[in-house]
Amino acid sequence: MENISAMIFAAGLGTRLYPLTADRPKALVEFQGKPLLEHAIQKLIQTGIHHIVINVHHYADQISDYIQSHSFDAQIEISDETEQLLDTAGGLKKAAAYFNQSSHILLYNVDIITSVDLNDLIQNHIQSDHLATLAVKERLTTRHFIVDRNTLQLCGWDNTKTGELIWVNSTSNPLFVGFSGIHVVKKEILNLIPDQQKLSFTPLYLELAKKQSIYTYLHNQDAWKDMGKVEYFK
Repeated sequence: MENISAMIFAAGLGTRLYPLTADRPKALVEFQGKPLLEHAIQKLIQTGIHHIVINVHHYADQISDYIQSHSFDAQIEISDETEQLLDTAGGLKKAAAYFNQSSHILLYNVDIITSVDLNDLIQNHIQSDHLATLAVKERLTTRHFIVDRNTLQLCGWDNTKTGELIWVNSTSNPLFVGFSGIHVVKKEILNLIPDQQKLSFTPLYLELAKKQSIYTYLHNQDAWKDMGKVEYFK
C-alpha cells in the first residue's frame, strides 16, 4: 500500500498477562497456535502494508530473534526502547526516522485481535483528511473517549473508575466509546510529539483535538478483543 507504513506497539511489560510473560514478551504469547505478534503482522500484510516498525523493550532480543527467524512479506524494522520505555506516542516519536517515506502511519497494539476492516479505516482517514482517525467501538469499559455522535469528532475523555472527566470540544449529542487500540495518523503528527518523553496517545489526542482534526471510526459490528488478560489464554 503506497505511502502507508505501520507500527506495532510491542514494548509493553505485559504485567496483566503474568505468568505467561515471565519468560517472554507479551507479543510472543501464543493465541490459537500463533504469537500475538504474528497475528498482527499478518493482518497488516493482508491489508496491503509491507513496511512495519515494531517497538521493543521487555525481552527485546526475543522479538528481534523471532523476526529474523521468520519470513514475512514485509520490510520489518525494530525500534529499540530497551533503555527507556516511552509508551505509545513517545514510542512513535522515537521511531520517526523509519517513516521518512511515509505519508500515513497505521498504529496497532500487539494485543488486539479483531475483524475490523483496516482498508476501510485507512480509506476513511485519507478521504476525510484528518490528522488522526481512531478506531472505536461501543463496549463495556471504564475508560471512554467522548465523541460527537453525528460527526465522530473527538470531544473528551471519561474514566468512570477515577471520576476523571475532560472536555476539549463541545457537543450536544455525545457518544461514549472504547478505543480499539488501532489508529491512523498523518506523518505530520510526528512534529507535534515532544522528543524523548514517555507519553501516551490519550493525553496527546485530547490536547491536539482542541485545534487539530482528531476524529474516530466507529466499528460496532466487528469482533474485537483486547488479549491483555490471562483468562483469554486458558
